[in-house]
Amino acid sequence: MRALAVTAKVLTLSAAIVASTFSLHAEAKDWQNVTIALEGGYEPWNLTRPDGSLGGFEPELAQDLCTRMKVKCKLIAQDWDGMMAGLKVGKFDVIMDALSVTEERKKEIAFSLPYASTPAVFAAVKNGRLANLPGTGKEVRLTGNPATDKPTVDALRTSLKGKSIGIQAGTVYAPFIYKSFKDIATIREYKTAAEHDLDLTAGRIDVVFDDATYFMSAFAKPDNKNLAFTGPKIVGPIWGEGEALGLRKTDADLKAKFDVAIKAALADGTVKKLSEKWFKLNVAPK
Repeated sequence: MRALAVTAKVLTLSAAIVASTFSLHAEAKDWQNVTIALEGGYEPWNLTRPDGSLGGFEPELAQDLCTRMKVKCKLIAQDWDGMMAGLKVGKFDVIMDALSVTEERKKEIAFSLPYASTPAVFAAVKNGRLANLPGTGKEVRLTGNPATDKPTVDALRTSLKGKSIGIQAGTVYAPFIYKSFKDIATIREYKTAAEHDLDLTAGRIDVVFDDATYFMSAFAKPDNKNLAFTGPKIVGPIWGEGEALGLRKTDADLKAKFDVAIKAALADGTVKKLSEKWFKLNVAPK
């Protein structure tokens, strides 16, 4: 009897969620109001100010896009690891959190046109034993093809053998790290990028791997003043098509609106202007 009661409760709850989600979609189809989720802790892409408001490259770009679309947008903070689920059940309408377009993610959600394309890189303690990994100061292009990527990866494997690598869970960079180094290094996952920075500074891990634009902001913080890039900045198809908005596949009309707005913001230099303001470099897709 207890099992049956629990099942009935689950079914009732599931029906309520479906009904609620359907109702939300039905009301939102005119798209006068759009809710956009950001992490609020991935500087300089997005950050939470002392007063609780959201700032950074993406919130400012979101405001520009919403103005072009003539819709009212509400920005909310959401944990990274709950974003995909939250989008699907209608908690919000859009994910905007340096979300890289990948084939795996395309199976679950739709993407807008990319509004950014950035390199990834390792970071280590300045003047430490891994401060000058092979390729430091250079930019290399990886395609995801083991044959062509092998020289770069092999050089890094030699230096990272027996070391520990920090990575934020659920990012597009995690599969690369696991595929390339899991057999020769210890890999530790973190809920947020700030957490892997903390362990790196404290000496609990040897290097971290993340978006180069994130590190440029992180290095400016007093607690991270002893950290620096090490190894090459990695660009190319290995990271997918770039960073884009994540949307439900059923909301093709909303995607179309954002695509038009993003295309206009790229064409008139708005994305370039905002990226140079926040990243000190142009991250507009080329």
